[in-house]
Amino acid sequence: MMDPMDLLRSNLSRVRIPEPTNRIYKQECCLSFDTPKSNGGLFVDMYTFLAFGKDCMGWNYEKTGNPVYLHIRQTKKLVPEDRPSKKPTLLAIGIDGGFDNNEPEYEETHSIVILPDYVSLPFPSVELPEKVRYAVNAILSAEGAERKEQVAAWTADKKQISSYAMNLQQIDSGVVIPPSGWKCSKCDKTDNLWLNLTDGMIFCGRRNWDGSGGNNHAIEHYKETGFPLAVKLGTITADLEAADVFSYPEDESILDPHLAQHLAFFGIDFSSLQKTEMTTAERELDQNTNFDWNRIQESGQEVEPIFGPGYTGLVNLGNSCYLAATMQVVFSTHSFCSRYYIKQNLKEAFGSAPADPTVDLNMQLTKLAHGLLSGRYSVPAIEDNNNTNVDTSTTTVKQEGIPPRMFKAVIAASHPEFSTMRQQDALEFFLHFIDQVERANGKPELNPAKSFKFGIEDRILCSSGKVAYNKRHDYILSLNIPLHEATNKEELKAFHKLKVEKSAEGKEVSNDEIVRPRVPLETCLGNFSAPEEIHEFYSTALKAKTTAVKTAGLTSFPDYLVLHMRKFVMEAGWVPKKLDVYIDVPDVIDISHMRSKGRQAGEELLPEGDTDDVESNKPIANEDIVSQLVSMGFNQLHCQKAAINTSNVGVEEAMNWLLSHMDDADIDAPISQEAHSAGALSHVDQSKVEILLSFGFPEEIARKALKASGGDIEKATDWIFNNPEASASV
Repeated sequence: MMDPMDLLRSNLSRVRIPEPTNRIYKQECCLSFDTPKSNGGLFVDMYTFLAFGKDCMGWNYEKTGNPVYLHIRQTKKLVPEDRPSKKPTLLAIGIDGGFDNNEPEYEETHSIVILPDYVSLPFPSVELPEKVRYAVNAILSAEGAERKEQVAAWTADKKQISSYAMNLQQIDSGVVIPPSGWKCSKCDKTDNLWLNLTDGMIFCGRRNWDGSGGNNHAIEHYKETGFPLAVKLGTITADLEAADVFSYPEDESILDPHLAQHLAFFGIDFSSLQKTEMTTAERELDQNTNFDWNRIQESGQEVEPIFGPGYTGLVNLGNSCYLAATMQVVFSTHSFCSRYYIKQNLKEAFGSAPADPTVDLNMQLTKLAHGLLSGRYSVPAIEDNNNTNVDTSTTTVKQEGIPPRMFKAVIAASHPEFSTMRQQDALEFFLHFIDQVERANGKPELNPAKSFKFGIEDRILCSSGKVAYNKRHDYILSLNIPLHEATNKEELKAFHKLKVEKSAEGKEVSNDEIVRPRVPLETCLGNFSAPEEIHEFYSTALKAKTTAVKTAGLTSFPDYLVLHMRKFVMEAGWVPKKLDVYIDVPDVIDISHMRSKGRQAGEELLPEGDTDDVESNKPIANEDIVSQLVSMGFNQLHCQKAAINTSNVGVEEAMNWLLSHMDDADIDAPISQEAHSAGALSHVDQSKVEILLSFGFPEEIARKALKASGGDIEKATDWIFNNPEASASV
């Protein structure tokens, strides 16, 4: 057998020294969720810098022929009993001074492994070839690709000097603040008190999500008076920079360089005061280090964790709960389970993947499916409880879970919002996910997304007695919630009476006293099929606008029907409101009554519009908008199209449309030709309509906004709020 060092030298051509631009994976296997902490550790291909678990590295050797790997293994250190807990001094995670939470410490070892015989050489070693030593050191010192794709360490922003502090006008009303014995001016609160630096009034702070904190009197005072700055009593000491000063207009803690002067105005000698309250940042630190998660799980009840196949949790990557919830549901379906788990193993997916499997959706979906469904990663975590002997460690009632980093990077690559670390809408993500899966599965028999697909047919009955049928396909059924159909109206009536009584007494109802409307799901489904009037409907039979009646039904039923409850509604002034309501869902749902009956015997279809109809309904561009755009140097025909396609709302909207459609193939086609197709100017993506409907906007306004904004959801939302008159005219 060849000497190990000679074997390594013979394979130096398969070793590369990474460049700064190379992506280096060293925290997680590209095909599974194995890490350096897993049994067997992690193996980094020293030519491609892709990482593989012990079970997968052989597949990579078979596919690429790359034989040299850096083996990274982490084993848990023995922890002394007397190790003191680290107290966080910085609002941060993963950096010095941040949270410790008694996380176990690991010892990392490295070696060079050569396939196919798994020959191992220790590292570090001066006997290793110089190229290998340089390559290993570069890999170990580089920031991992996984880390680069994560959000940076969470830290609190440094407080800035506020312009309101520099020009604060104080009102002399004879107020002198004593050194102690403070109380809210509107309630009995004696803690979490804030002194308004303009008029010297003392009020309690904001109420927290769990009912703790104050009664919102300080911020209410700001809303009534506009007085901008307040300082938290109990945080004022000789160290004035540590005092908690809040700017309500800027909605953040700030620095007041003139705080000593502002306090002296109300007779406060800061040098003699002692600290008795936590600052906002300190309280946030305390809540994060001591948070009791049972308070938001099953209403605080004790829950028993479960483990095994199908019971694997997803690690939160930072505001990724929308992704986790969606994917847990998706992989509970037989279609996705079969496609990416039962009928496809990891080796097969890797074999068909491109050179970099981290960018292949099929590979990463297969990896996620096996991670969630196999049970391999659904095991109780081991916690040492500060014991010196790992053998005496206890099993905790939790599991580590798996982090879907690579899947998120792939599925979000083509989306400007999901590629960020901000919170997102689960409905919008589901539709984006389904679209990507359909694109990746060209053959219908392979496409698992079809299990969610169903047909909808709209029947429109004109006042002439003639009908029209419109068909479309969708993946979600969006339902309105008819609150007037609540089944607990008597309880609601009593609750509203109680709320009024307590409000008169200056009190608020407790969480236990709240009564929410209960609406049966069957009622919501029935509401979908109920007749709906369409005003200003142009009838090709009457050649005039009239009122029509629309009914909807399903032309096909999916294997899995995804229901979306429209919990957002728009109140007067386009103010969105989220409905606080329960939907009662039975164990068995009968939707056979929703089946579309199709065209019935004796029904006469509405005639298609002739040339005269088209010309009479030809859209007309606003000449003021067109002339302003033309004066900027744009083609007149293009300007007319821009005005028409944005419903003549304004120059800015028309210009945005124009800049987005300059390269359209039909940009130079005459408007009359476009008008001949009634749907050409009004077609919008139904999935985007559904998303706007979920925000509480009516369908007609949603379609008009999407049309005016070129199909961009964010711009469409802004358009609705910025154009209430145009919206009201629909």
